Amino acid sequence: MLAYSTLGVNHMAQAVVFYDAVFAPLGVTRDTTSKTWTGYSRAGEKARFFLTRPFDGGEATTGNGVMLAFLAPDRAAVDAFHAAALEHGGRDEGPPGVREGMDPVFYAAYVRDLDGHKLCAFVRK
Repeated sequence: MLAYSTLGVNHMAQAVVFYDAVFAPLGVTRDTTSKTWTGYSRAGEKARFFLTRPFDGGEATTGNGVMLAFLAPDRAAVDAFHAAALEHGGRDEGPPGVREGMDPVFYAAYVRDLDGHKLCAFVRK
């Protein structure tokens, strides 16, 4: 359903280091880099993800209740996503683990990036 999504960042260079690290375990790679746009994709998928400086020139801010969730290939990738986020300045919002009441089993980890955006990596198995 989604073709692409964008996430505003305040410091592109630091954001690229963070996202390169957290996306690596998920098989997502950077394919576009500029001062104002950085794009990521996964082989075989059409959806794209971009980091951007806000068009209006203002500060990038978070949305209350907004979260981006990324599908992981397995639990080890969820664990590695979470560890990479914390190692690169992200904040824990929920450690890797099974979330109760989900069918099939929902294994997920939640973090905040350098600008405070909430992210999730998950696998259903």
